[in-house]
Amino acid sequence: MSFPLLLRSQLPLYTCRSCLSQLSRASRRGIASPAKGKKLNTALPASPARTRFAPSPTGYLHLGSLRTALFNYLLAKRTGGQFLLRIEDTDQKRTVSDAESRLYQDLRWAGLQWDEGPEVGGPYGPYRQSERSGLYRQHAHQLLDNGHAYRCFCSAERLNTLAEHRHKLGIATDYDRTCAGITKEESDDRAAKGEVHTIRLKVPDQYPIYTDLIYGVFKPLKRRGHVSEAAYEDPILLKSDGLPTYHLANVVDDHHMKITHVIRGSEWMPSTPKHIAMYNAFGWTPPEFAHVGLLVDEQGNKLSKRNFDTDITAFREMEIFPETLTNFAALLGWSHQEKSDVMDLKALVDKFSLKFTKGNTTVTFGKLHFLQRKHAALRAKAGGQGLEEMTQHVVNLLSDPKGPYQGWKKTIGSTSQTTYISRVIQADAENYTNANEFVYRNSFMFGPLEHPTSLTDAEGIPQAAKALADVREWKREALMDKVHEIIDGRAGGKKGSKDVYHYLRKALTGREEGMRIYDVMLILGRVESLRRLGVMDV
Repeated sequence: MSFPLLLRSQLPLYTCRSCLSQLSRASRRGIASPAKGKKLNTALPASPARTRFAPSPTGYLHLGSLRTALFNYLLAKRTGGQFLLRIEDTDQKRTVSDAESRLYQDLRWAGLQWDEGPEVGGPYGPYRQSERSGLYRQHAHQLLDNGHAYRCFCSAERLNTLAEHRHKLGIATDYDRTCAGITKEESDDRAAKGEVHTIRLKVPDQYPIYTDLIYGVFKPLKRRGHVSEAAYEDPILLKSDGLPTYHLANVVDDHHMKITHVIRGSEWMPSTPKHIAMYNAFGWTPPEFAHVGLLVDEQGNKLSKRNFDTDITAFREMEIFPETLTNFAALLGWSHQEKSDVMDLKALVDKFSLKFTKGNTTVTFGKLHFLQRKHAALRAKAGGQGLEEMTQHVVNLLSDPKGPYQGWKKTIGSTSQTTYISRVIQADAENYTNANEFVYRNSFMFGPLEHPTSLTDAEGIPQAAKALADVREWKREALMDKVHEIIDGRAGGKKGSKDVYHYLRKALTGREEGMRIYDVMLILGRVESLRRLGVMDV
């Protein structure tokens, strides 16, 4: 059984049916494009920006919501402003018990520490909407007093019947303003007697035009009525239980928390004129709005759990670095002029601008893995905590008593485990994505490798390679000199160097390709390298 059509408008849904319909029509007719001859102003604000991230604890932080938080964070930090966290928890029935605590953990893991909000405080709290109910009721009654809102006493049954009737006519399931004509005295009296009601915004005949920082001038479509059916959107501001809808709470909070810029998904574009109409009804100045495109898969479909729409914990379990994920998320709809896409959070702040791309953004795993390898190389080069974290992941994998790498400690001999693993990572960091894939790729460094019998006759190379036993100081330069000597002493000289290197790689790693061969010999050490080369007396 479907949910009653008009009752849906009484719930704190983020985008109503008419808004979604308008967005669809808007995209087809191009109404959200900048005026001809005018360029969009993508300059950063001259004064510090106050931005916010306002999630609902009805689920966990996902890639799309992380991107929203990130863009708002970057704008605030780039301009020397403040980034606020606000919890929109008025929908208690759908609240997930641990969603709020997980949200804090994920944001902090990503480096997005908020300046004001829960667990931090600030001058405009409380920062949970459930603790601000009195403020919303006060403002709803303020709109009642100035004539921009009215009480609606219609029953759920009447609203649903009206919606079904209008649906059959093929027109928007909006309200008919039956209660808008009730006098203030009668409305006050019925409310005082406890009659169930909601409070609706009395919208203007035409929603205001606004300029989006990404899409330019947004002109709301003119509403088309029906010859015998009056219809008005008139969204509910205060529900019958006294709690606010998203529209009221959002506007009131942004005003009182002095938010200057709102960056959010383009699905909110049709709701924005409604919000600006509310700002006008209060006599307030609205913030600047920037709507970024939606995230889609390679077929243009909205992300699902099968194609990236997974919560941030899953990325953490994949051992994706926080700097990789913020770098990846930032590139989903943001345009920059840098030569390289590889940027950590500090670089993103330094380079951030309001140059966003229009339209939806395709998400692919390839770019994420590319960035992960690049950031792994940076971690390996810098050393410190980042490299230590990578090393510990590999240690944990190798130390699994049920894992396939039981003999790895024999391979490294007396060398410190963490030192050995760190050296392997540094030698092949450009191919590091996570511990499991890295160890599998370099398994020859973490287990015994028997001398390959198939290489016993390689034009005399095996015997010649045993001359490496003459190298007593196992250092790169000495090893390179000896290998060059082996190459020069063979028929063909340097022309046959490929055969020598191929043999050394095959004998030492069992692979056709991999990390640089001198790195392999240095990390394995003299004893293990010569053992693999078939030199028994070392």
